[in-house]
Amino acid sequence: MKIVAADNVTYAREVFGTLGSVEIVPVREITAARVAGADMLIVRSTNRVDEALLAGGSVRFVGSAVIGTDHMDLAWLKRQGIQWAGAAGCNANSVSEWLTAALLELACRDGYELAGRSIGVIGVGNVGTRVAAKCRALGMRVVQNDPPLQRRTGEAGFRPIEEVKQCDFITLHTPLTRAGEDATWHLVDARWLAGVKPGAVLVNAGRGPVVDERAMLDALRSGRLSALVLDVYEGEPDVRPEPVQAARVATPHIAGHSFDGKAAGTAMVYEAACRFLGREPAIDVRALMPAPPVPELTVNGQGAVQEVLRRTVRCVYDIMEDDARFRGDVTQFSALRRNYPVRREFQNTGLRFEGAADEVRAALLALGFPAA
Repeated sequence: MKIVAADNVTYAREVFGTLGSVEIVPVREITAARVAGADMLIVRSTNRVDEALLAGGSVRFVGSAVIGTDHMDLAWLKRQGIQWAGAAGCNANSVSEWLTAALLELACRDGYELAGRSIGVIGVGNVGTRVAAKCRALGMRVVQNDPPLQRRTGEAGFRPIEEVKQCDFITLHTPLTRAGEDATWHLVDARWLAGVKPGAVLVNAGRGPVVDERAMLDALRSGRLSALVLDVYEGEPDVRPEPVQAARVATPHIAGHSFDGKAAGTAMVYEAACRFLGREPAIDVRALMPAPPVPELTVNGQGAVQEVLRRTVRCVYDIMEDDARFRGDVTQFSALRRNYPVRREFQNTGLRFEGAADEVRAALLALGFPAA
C-alpha cells in the first residue's frame, strides 16, 4: 500500500509506516501527478482536496489531521466513493489555551479584571465548549450561542445573538459555511457590528471570512469595538497588514498548533485509517511524544490573582512571542505556520503551590494544569 503524506503532518512516517510505504511530500508539491498512484492521502488544512487533485487517481482514503473540512470537497469525495476522515476536536484544547493566554495578556496590560466580565461564545462545538470552560475558570460569565446545535439537541442554556452582542467580549468558533440559514460567511458585518455593545472586544480564532475585515476595522476606528484579538484572516495566506497592526494580539493562524493537538490529529486519522483497512492500530502516538520543556513549575502567592495566572500561563506559552514574530512581517504568515516551534499544553506542566491562595490554585487547576 502506498501512502502519500504532507510534510506538515506530525509523525506521519512513524505512524502510517505501520500500514504501508509512506512518501513524505512537501505541502506545495501535493499535486495530482504526485498522488495519482497512492492508495491513501494524509494532509492538513493547507492542501485543497478535490476533483482537481484526485480525479483519475487511485486514492481511496483521505485523512485530514485537522478539525475543519473547509479544504475538502466532501460531496465530490462521497460521489467517488472515497472514504475520508478528519480529526474533529483534536486541537480544541490548544485553541482554548491560546484564548486564555490572549485574554490574560490583554487584561493585565490594560489593568482590568476578567473575573465578573461577560464573554459571548458563538459556536459551541469542540472548541467553543473548551473555550467556555476556560473562561469560567477565569471567573467570566459565559453566554453561549449556537442555533444549529440548539435545534439539533434541544439543550437549554443557549442565548439569542442579541444577548451575545451585549457582552464585554465576543469570541467566534463557527465553521465557515456559505449557504443555508446558518451561513457564517461575513456573519460579522457592518450591520451586525452596529448592534454590538460599545467598547466590546472581538476575538476570532475560528475562520477568517466569518468576519468582514473592513467592517471590523471601521468598528474599531469608531470605538464600537475597543480591541481585536485575531488568529485568522480573510484571504489567507495573503494576509493584509491592516488587521494585524490594528489588533492588540495577532497571531498567524496557530491557535490550534500545540504539539499535543497536532499529534492528536495524526492519531485520530491513523485510527480511522486502521478501521478503513480492518486492522488494529500498531502504534500509540503518545509514546512518540517528547518530554515537555517545562515539566514542573512552582507557583507562589506573590501578586494579584490574575497576574499570577498570567505569569504561570506565560511560562508555558508566551503568546506575545507569536504576536511579535507575526507583527514584524505579515508576509511570513505561511512560513511561521510551517516552522512553528513546539508548544506543549498546560496538561504537561505539573504545579507545586507555595503560599498561593486557594483561589489561584483552583483557577489554575480548572485551566488544565495538574498538581505536581
